Amino acid sequence: MSTAVDHVTEAAHRVVSEHDPRAVPVPQFLGACFDAGLSWVHFPEGLGGLGVSRGLQAVADRILQDAGGPVPLALNPMGYGMAAPTVREHAQTDDVRRKLLRPLATTEDIWCQLFSEPGAGSDLAGLATSAVRDGEDWVVNGQKVWTSLAHRARWGLLLARTDPNVAKHRGLTYFVLDMHADGVETRPLRQLTGHAEFNEVYITDARIPDAHRLGGVGDGWRVAMTTLMNERSALGASGSRRGAGTISDAVALWASRPDLHTPVLRDRLTTLWLRAESQRLTSERSRATATVGGPGPEGSIGKLVGAELNQHIYEFCMDLLGPEGILYDGYEMHGRDADAGDWRGSIQQRFLRSRANTIEGGTSEVMRNILAERVLGLPGDLRADAGMPWKEVPRG
Repeated sequence: MSTAVDHVTEAAHRVVSEHDPRAVPVPQFLGACFDAGLSWVHFPEGLGGLGVSRGLQAVADRILQDAGGPVPLALNPMGYGMAAPTVREHAQTDDVRRKLLRPLATTEDIWCQLFSEPGAGSDLAGLATSAVRDGEDWVVNGQKVWTSLAHRARWGLLLARTDPNVAKHRGLTYFVLDMHADGVETRPLRQLTGHAEFNEVYITDARIPDAHRLGGVGDGWRVAMTTLMNERSALGASGSRRGAGTISDAVALWASRPDLHTPVLRDRLTTLWLRAESQRLTSERSRATATVGGPGPEGSIGKLVGAELNQHIYEFCMDLLGPEGILYDGYEMHGRDADAGDWRGSIQQRFLRSRANTIEGGTSEVMRNILAERVLGLPGDLRADAGMPWKEVPRG
């Protein structure tokens, strides 16, 4: 009797034998992966999964990518990392799930996440974008900010306020917004790297059908937790191979510049390697104990550690380069269609980009609060606005 591991392994080998990833277009290959249940192996059959443990995703990915297949998370990060598990768990019907999930999996439909707002900061539940019911539609007005890939996205995960008369966490509802709809305007936000992968999005009388509501009316906070837990798990995930990930940049730079070696820098690189290896083994343990369900608050561990480790790694690279580290090839704004393919760029660019790691997907301070309260069971912070109707909460 074959095991779940055998089932996943056989399915992955069958996909690469019938759809050579080096010869077929990426959407065709990823579509075959979806149909074989390998996009998210813990999803139900027919929705891109096989109904097996989430930990077996690494088994499928290793076979698919060793054969030359792409890394889907890199091509559609918000889609694979956040939208898919949220749609799977909270869409109202399987018809909606099928309609949204397959083109997401093939990367024909890019997704974005419409959470952050200029007036809410890290207080996501304080958002002001409104959604008002009008027959079978919802009419949405508001502004979102720091929305990665919004300019390329077909769909957006939208959290909006549907009841200002109750406490801020209770008056939220979650939707899927058509980014091509009337009333949706995307404007680029230029970063210090010269890229514009982030955007601000203005929503003016945009209409969303009620069928694209995820979860119940007023249940948006719970649905958002599904998105955020998966986002932090995806951001904190470490490669399954020793030396993979950002630590490989530091090792490669060290090997290429023996003229810059010092005992102190060697000691720093060794320490960073050990920290990266500890993170990798922690991720391996998490994968080994994963179930069919989604990640819990402990996923914040990987996000917190990985974000701060990335920054330390690229700080080491800059210190190794010395004065060369301040050289950069220009801050002119890159073409908006090029940012997905060249975001890594030079070591200097990676250093600049890493400054966002401890902010995006939840700040390190928020991560520490989550781990303290929801994993360690420590008392929560005092919240002055607890229980107050949102419309009575002072806003800056």
